[in-house]
Amino acid sequence: MKLFVAQVLLLLTVISGCASADKPADGFERTTPQAAGYSAETLAELPALLAESGSDSLLLLHDGRVFFEWGDIRKKLLVHSIRKALLSSLLGMCWAEGRVDLQATLLELEIDDIPPSLSDAEKRATLEQVLQSRSGVYHAAAAESEGMARVRPARGAHAPGAHFYYNNWDFNVAGHVFERVAGESVHDAFTRRIAEPLGMLDWQARIVPQPAEGERIDPRADGWRQLEPERSRYPAWHFRLSAHDLALYGQLFLQRGRWNTSQLVPAEWIDLSTRPVSILDERYGLAYGMLWDVLVPDAPGETPSFFHTGVGVHMLGVYPKHKLVLVHRVDTESGREFDDGDLYRIIRLVHSARLPPPWSGE
Repeated sequence: MKLFVAQVLLLLTVISGCASADKPADGFERTTPQAAGYSAETLAELPALLAESGSDSLLLLHDGRVFFEWGDIRKKLLVHSIRKALLSSLLGMCWAEGRVDLQATLLELEIDDIPPSLSDAEKRATLEQVLQSRSGVYHAAAAESEGMARVRPARGAHAPGAHFYYNNWDFNVAGHVFERVAGESVHDAFTRRIAEPLGMLDWQARIVPQPAEGERIDPRADGWRQLEPERSRYPAWHFRLSAHDLALYGQLFLQRGRWNTSQLVPAEWIDLSTRPVSILDERYGLAYGMLWDVLVPDAPGETPSFFHTGVGVHMLGVYPKHKLVLVHRVDTESGREFDDGDLYRIIRLVHSARLPPPWSGE
């Protein structure tokens, strides 16, 4: 075991040291764990844990520079629920342009659904409450898992704004509202307004029609819609992204929406989206904002960390206090099994590797 750790330490040092002077083909600069403020010896424990748990890749950035990578960071994988965090930036752009009114009600937005249709009380929910997953509309939804459906409250159980329930109906409606005000699809807007400006390398905008039931989705596809008309009139929209491209998206949010000389996403929107609204677990300081999970800050006025997971195994995490972006991926479409408890073990190990300041890289 000691020999294995020593070999990984040497590999981390050589890779990081050789790549630090120039940008490699993927566009990311490399740095050493030490320069990023992390213990190389502790990080050397990660490869065994990642391989053992069934991970496909892990990518760690400090201030935009890679200080740890494992697996194929260029392999495109289904992001699952991280799609909701991808929608956040697009809605924020429309909000800054005055095309999205967070206080508009579902009635004003002309939102209804297949029978049983929305009640007058449900139509009083605002778009802001929809984005917070607090609409109080408990209608069946596309891409709703059996587990979600099982715990979905009864219709009319809670007034708009009164209760948090992680609700795919809310998220799908949010996508519909965006497409209506923007005049283009979620996928097209993502390509034009996010992927191209950020220089995503693996997103090729190959959007395919929804496959027939039981039909395999084209493995080259980057995205598709999932409409289940017997459940709802609002589709879900799916993305396949590489760890590399997801890390770029996380870095955009770490930089408060600024990329090079352009303010792509309003900083005010990021603040609004990552403000803790629904406290989900007081013990761990876990909350939900608008389309992002949020960690309640330790001190008043401190910028919160925020993240989104996909089926409990994919993760995009942004930790502003430590200038850290974390991306973890698993090939869930191949049937690979991964215990979500291992994700928390991986996250804990990463954070335990942080060196106390000052470190040599500062």
